Amino acid sequence: MPSYHVSVPHFLGAAAARARLDKFLEDVRRDYAAHLSDVGGAWTANSLDFRFQTSGMPISGKLLVEETSVQVSGQLPLMASIFRGRIEKTIRDELTKLLS
Repeated sequence: MPSYHVSVPHFLGAAAARARLDKFLEDVRRDYAAHLSDVGGAWTANSLDFRFQTSGMPISGKLLVEETSVQVSGQLPLMASIFRGRIEKTIRDELTKLLS
């Protein structure tokens, strides 16, 4: 199964970055509810294991908040692998805006 990985640096510290991410994830869940199903996730310290379905494809991964960076990684369904670059760019762009 193909994978994806994005790392975005920040200068907020882990607590402030996580607070921004919590708000952002709530907004995404609300704003894109029509496009997402089976949305779930659980925080353990500063690590979020998440999952959702979009266009019938299951997506899962891990988001790790560190003092100076946020890492997002996981597996992609084979059908989504052709969009890997676009997916990684979108994640990177959104996190960069959020954490700036």
